[in-house]
Amino acid sequence: MQWLLLILSLPTENASTRMRAWRALKGTGAAALRDGVYLLPESAERHALFSEVADDIEAAGGQAWLLATETPEAHFATLFDRTDDYRRLAVEIQDCLASLASHSSQENARLARKLRKNHVALTAIDFFPGEARRQVLAQLDTLDQRLQARMSPGEPTPRQTEITRLDPAAYQGRVWATRARPWVDRMASAWLIQRFIDRQARFLWLATPADCPAEALGFDFDGARFSHTGNRVSFETLMASFGLEGDAALNKLAELVHFLDVGGLPVAEAAGLETLLAGMRASLADDDALLAAASQAFDFLYTHYLNTGEIPA
Repeated sequence: MQWLLLILSLPTENASTRMRAWRALKGTGAAALRDGVYLLPESAERHALFSEVADDIEAAGGQAWLLATETPEAHFATLFDRTDDYRRLAVEIQDCLASLASHSSQENARLARKLRKNHVALTAIDFFPGEARRQVLAQLDTLDQRLQARMSPGEPTPRQTEITRLDPAAYQGRVWATRARPWVDRMASAWLIQRFIDRQARFLWLATPADCPAEALGFDFDGARFSHTGNRVSFETLMASFGLEGDAALNKLAELVHFLDVGGLPVAEAAGLETLLAGMRASLADDDALLAAASQAFDFLYTHYLNTGEIPA
């Protein structure tokens, strides 16, 4: 296996350079073989990281040598064992799960995002992942599910089925129904329906899914015509059903809705949108008014994704 070896002679009179180098090396996940000698599994990205540290040290009057060596993985892999780090993170997740009832939904969501961010940072330097990583990820998914159950009771169970492509022309001027007091997935799905599928859509807000009229098109509840399918949330199911997956801006918005609804890969705008929608929900008792307000937020986000370079290729 190829390894990178960085040997440093730090300038003793420059404390800020020493601290900057220490922080940078800690961020790379490098193992310290001894003072001034650091090791990483070889990759182009890690070579660049070590090179930046070396250049900084030399610019400050120190010395740095970046070497490559080939040694069996077993010789050094144990130096990168992150089990203790995962164990500490697992304890934090369990503490969060145990205290859900003691905090507000917003505080719980903030803690969950912080824990997910810590997990992402840890996996970035986990070069030899094992069972500990899988277990902590499962705990985070459980935390996300518990949070969603508290914020939005009655979340649908994902069904395993093929999604049929539908013609929007056959779904015009229809009545669409979902659970009352909508949260992210239901708000976004209603916006998607009205904006891209059925401009004349009318919405029913159900006290219980059993109240759904036979002629209405239900979404985001068990037994609904459109709901969670496989790993897709209802918003994504509607996109796939009506051929909207070619819209890059909608795909970016779908990532955001997915993260806020069931967790997964963090999205930068998530915290801001969640706070905004929570404020709307707390301020507006009428669900039609809530949808109208939320739709403005989704319109702005959609336009942002259309007009910036943040749309994935």
